[in-house]
Amino acid sequence: VQLQASGGGLVQPGGSLRLSCTASASIFNRHHIGWFRQAPGKEREFVATLSFRSGSTRYTASVKGRFTISRDDARNTVYLQMDTLKPEDTGVYYCAAGRALVLPTTSDGYDYWGQGTQVTVSS
Repeated sequence: VQLQASGGGLVQPGGSLRLSCTASASIFNRHHIGWFRQAPGKEREFVATLSFRSGSTRYTASVKGRFTISRDDARNTVYLQMDTLKPEDTGVYYCAAGRALVLPTTSDGYDYWGQGTQVTVSS
């Protein structure tokens, strides 16, 4: 397994969760790591990504100011801190790795995918 996502769960609106994506060293050191999500009956959508080259980040508009992507080099892990969660954040969250020259925000820019972790925001 080259990418392992974890940390999902059930949380009330306004709550927080932190997702983790642990990668093999060869993946972590040479690939951007991104997060996507898929809600029931909807297409998978981009959430956030972090460049392995520059450390720059990108977020989809609906999560800016609420979600933060970061990395821990010692643990080969990328985190997605999700605060002020809303019911519309519900879905299966996937982490993915890619090496595109330009930091990708679409799924075709990623070559490796982890299994999903379920996030449910509900009261």
